[in-house]
Amino acid sequence: MKKSLPVLMIVLVLLAALGGGFWLMKPANESAPAAPAAQQPGRPEAQGPRAPATPPSVSNEPPRHLRGSAGAPVLLEEYSDFQCPTCGRMHPIIKALLAKYPTQLRVGFRHFPLATIHPYARESARAAEAAGSQGRFWEMHDLLYEKQVEWSTANPARPLFVQYAQSLGLDATRFQQDIDSAGVAMKVVNDERRALSLGLTGTPSFYINGRPLAFEQANDLAKLSAAVERALAEQKK
Repeated sequence: MKKSLPVLMIVLVLLAALGGGFWLMKPANESAPAAPAAQQPGRPEAQGPRAPATPPSVSNEPPRHLRGSAGAPVLLEEYSDFQCPTCGRMHPIIKALLAKYPTQLRVGFRHFPLATIHPYARESARAAEAAGSQGRFWEMHDLLYEKQVEWSTANPARPLFVQYAQSLGLDATRFQQDIDSAGVAMKVVNDERRALSLGLTGTPSFYINGRPLAFEQANDLAKLSAAVERALAEQKK
């Protein structure tokens, strides 16, 4: 019995050492469940962050690009994509609307490039802004819509944008520098963020004197004229 005692003690020590090693190697989350991660406010699970419906700047910030009488009581804002075929069809209608209400109406333009379906949406928006850097935004705006079929099917479209700039008498070297500049890109991005913050999902989208105008009420000259007339009547109340 005395001879076996040391052997028994050695066995007990080995068992204790093995047991301690097991507990040291055991993952921490098996000994105590981890606390659930706190959910961030305004970020539901499985969804990205959502912009507020009406950020403070939305109702007050005027469009950068305006055409029409400076003192006009009615402002029609268009969120548009130069490669959008429906926007292209609306272009002559809006020009006709301005001609019909030369002193009562102003039209503001804001970019909303739908880049997931229109590969040149952002580049064409930057082309308009690059022309705007030389004082020719509206001229490039009109050309992009009038020649939409031409540049939309080109590969690449950039050489045509440069041709349009040259036809407008712009400095082509400066135009190409501006179209790739961070400043021009941010002008487009800021309009896009604004559109998303308003919950817009398609183009063209219209606002008249700050209120949304359903496309079904704005898809031809007669309906847009009726919307302008309503806005003018409200001004007289």
